[in-house]
Amino acid sequence: MAFSTGGGSGPMADINVTPLVDVMLVLLIIFMITVPMLSHKIKIDLPQPSTTPPPPIQPPEPLALSVRATGQYFLGDEPVTEEALQAQLRVAAQKDPQPELDIRADKTAKYQWVATVMADAKNAGMTKIGFVSSQGQ
Repeated sequence: MAFSTGGGSGPMADINVTPLVDVMLVLLIIFMITVPMLSHKIKIDLPQPSTTPPPPIQPPEPLALSVRATGQYFLGDEPVTEEALQAQLRVAAQKDPQPELDIRADKTAKYQWVATVMADAKNAGMTKIGFVSSQGQ
């Protein structure tokens, strides 16, 4: 260690490197222990790629549901009651792959009607529900 004799009034210019050397030795020991452990090979059975890709699955045509400002429901272009809609949603939910339900609500339609349709679709088991909007509507 370096002690000043009291004669110098400036700061000490010597750097104490002992802590740095201690840290470097500890890191060297850690690396010496861990590197041999990393060189062990582990046998893994990876899946082999198939030679022929599976044919692409065409998604089914989505169900277009319109909610009008009057509270009427239209599945496609046909008017449908809520009970008939629930039955058709249950049938569509059983299909594999499941079609998407596209809900198009009029901008003046009450939120309650749209929420009822979404709840009916969820209760029927529909997992793909989307909303369709148009600029002019």
